[in-house]
Amino acid sequence: MYDDDLRLAHELADLADSIALPRFTAEGLRSSRKPDGSFVTEADTATERALRDLLAERRPRDGFLGEETGESDETGAPGTARRRWIIDPIDGTANYLRGVPNWGALIALEVDGVPVLGVVSAPAMGARWWAMTGAGAWKRSTAPGGAGEAGEPRRLRVSGVDELGDASLSFQGIDTWEAAGRREQLLDLASRVWRDRAYGDLWSYMLLAEGAVDIVCEFDVKPYDIAAILPIVREAGGSCTDAAGEESHTSGELLATNGRLHAAALAAIAPQA
Repeated sequence: MYDDDLRLAHELADLADSIALPRFTAEGLRSSRKPDGSFVTEADTATERALRDLLAERRPRDGFLGEETGESDETGAPGTARRRWIIDPIDGTANYLRGVPNWGALIALEVDGVPVLGVVSAPAMGARWWAMTGAGAWKRSTAPGGAGEAGEPRRLRVSGVDELGDASLSFQGIDTWEAAGRREQLLDLASRVWRDRAYGDLWSYMLLAEGAVDIVCEFDVKPYDIAAILPIVREAGGSCTDAAGEESHTSGELLATNGRLHAAALAAIAPQA
């Protein structure tokens, strides 16, 4: 149904990779802090501008929401378009700045408020993941430089783990759990699972879709942080809700699991009475 849009999303991902990867670990990369304290680099802004320009050319009637340039659509009234592209040009900017390869472009198409396709491209890790509603979730190894096809696509499936004691948990920084009033819940959940690690950013969710991680939870996330992730996890057989169990990519929270563990994970992170 959205085949042409998925092809365009891959083209956008190729463009993002071509701009961001050459600047990765480059000397003299300019960066600054935004009002919320997060980093932004010249690579973030250059990548988003290029993706926005391409979408304006190819999908002029669609809305747009980007981390660096905000929201717009052809009506001039943000949030009124039925179709909206949601972009994070470099998810994991702090990693990008420090030379950690866990970063990449997140590209999603939202239709009537629902993300229907997502592409996650991590060129420094040599990987791209994608999904479209009803068409499964996939991963492909990418060629050096991030573009092209170096491997055949592989269909993804979440794990079959169904006991917390056997589960692998990936979580966001402890400070965000503390700010959300869930520090004790994190410590309790971490004590009950088989293994806990903070892989962070896009990689945690892609590991979940691949079946290597079973539970991921984050607070203080924006739509551009997670919109591309939801179709991939769901098409791989997983479940995604906010911490209250509602399907939303705008509530600022995301609990993603292999599905079998979702109810137990929701109960574990619930606010304490």
